[in-house]
Amino acid sequence: MATIVRKKEGESANSLIYRFVKRVQQSGVLRESKKRRFTHRRPNSTKIKRSRLYKLERTASIERARRLGAF
Repeated sequence: MATIVRKKEGESANSLIYRFVKRVQQSGVLRESKKRRFTHRRPNSTKIKRSRLYKLERTASIERARRLGAF
């Protein structure tokens, strides 16, 4: 959503910037963007399953090596 602020006749640049900042804060654009900044998408189910299988295989191989005395 675009916020448009036009300069009034005889208005200084500082007051124009002040009006713009005030309008942006009132619109809630910054608050919404800061809220969404660190949200992450959930990984898909295939990726979760693969990571679980990898972990199971890795722990099994470490356990096997531990039994054989490698660790």
